[in-house]
Amino acid sequence: MLAAMKKQPRSAAKPRNAFYAQSGGVTAVINASAAGVIETAGQYPKHIRKVLAGRHGIVGALEEDLIDVSRESRATIAGLRHTPAGAFGSARFKLKGIEQNKAEYQRLIEVFAAHDIGYFFYNGGNDSMDTAHKVSQIGAQLGYPITCIGVPKTVDNDLPYTDCCPGFGSVAKYVAISTLEASLDVASMARTSTKVFVMEVMGRHAGWIAAAGGLAGRGKDDAPHIILFPEIAFDRAAFLARVKKVVERVGYCVIVVSEGAHYADGRFLADAGTKDAFGHTQLGGVGPVVANMIREAHGYKYHWAVADYLQRAARHIASKVDVDQAYAMGKAAVELAVRGHNAMMPTVVRKSSHPYRWTVGAVELAKVANVEKKLPRDFITPDGFGITTKARRYLSPLIGGGEPPPYECGLPVYVKIKGVAVKKKLPPFTVK
Repeated sequence: MLAAMKKQPRSAAKPRNAFYAQSGGVTAVINASAAGVIETAGQYPKHIRKVLAGRHGIVGALEEDLIDVSRESRATIAGLRHTPAGAFGSARFKLKGIEQNKAEYQRLIEVFAAHDIGYFFYNGGNDSMDTAHKVSQIGAQLGYPITCIGVPKTVDNDLPYTDCCPGFGSVAKYVAISTLEASLDVASMARTSTKVFVMEVMGRHAGWIAAAGGLAGRGKDDAPHIILFPEIAFDRAAFLARVKKVVERVGYCVIVVSEGAHYADGRFLADAGTKDAFGHTQLGGVGPVVANMIREAHGYKYHWAVADYLQRAARHIASKVDVDQAYAMGKAAVELAVRGHNAMMPTVVRKSSHPYRWTVGAVELAKVANVEKKLPRDFITPDGFGITTKARRYLSPLIGGGEPPPYECGLPVYVKIKGVAVKKKLPPFTVK
């Protein structure tokens, strides 16, 4: 791992604390990355004294609301590997540009200095990698150099320079399985009841998750029969014609639609008219929008479902590949830091697809920040409604294997941290 990274562990004058934070939408495996960071940090006592976690992500750093991870048991930290969501709390909070809001960056450095924090591990997606990069810059500008390493995470699978993103494989597995199982239900009822099933999945600008639904079927008439991608402009007439054709041929139609499906002019099918904390358009639910189009045009009885949080929280059927990669990214982040690297992000490097083999690489945060990797056009069939063999070859290994959590009384046993707070040393600061 990290064979291309030639620097060796540097000798530290004295060990310093590390700060870890979770950012943005959580996943079924983000805590596995946390475990990777925390357990690996413990292997470098000459470099890292303690790991302090931000309660609710970067907000915890700004408000000096820090969790002393050393107060957690080894069993709890190990249990993070099979626990979904964000154990330390996450936040959708984007730091603005350095010149726009220098006060927030200065506050971060003040908190880091007050708690002797020399390492910053930020576990998130595109916006988070941008924040980690900016913090590395402002630290140098303010005379407080800090080692900033991004830990990749996003169910959207849209970070560049990495073969895939931790979090995606498990969502892909959930969506593929759910599509398959729902399609069997619809097929059973289609003769006298439901003829159309629509499943809405996440994916604002990139259709990776929607594409994963395509793994449910292999034959011409297997579900899903239609996939609506953000990368393909929605054509209402062509879509409705395809639905009618499928129902007449197969007897029913299963559709997977990305929340980011949009018209040729860029309007989202489900634009709710509001913005989220990152300034992104708030999407209101494309599943019922599409289902109503079909009802109005053809009168078919339908059902629709929105996977929403279920798809990213389903640790019980997580991909083992995804779990392993999430942990490896956390581990590699610490290894990069103690070897003297800064403003970097570990990556997954695919060595082969059959059999699936991967290793760990790294990329500069400056190359990753605010860059979205969309689904390649050659992963989508010429008609725009399905996935190609090339897409299947890429996606299939990522949902491989299972690593179920322990069960008790029929339910998964998930861990919960104590969250012992570190004593504050600075004046209050409230994030607005």
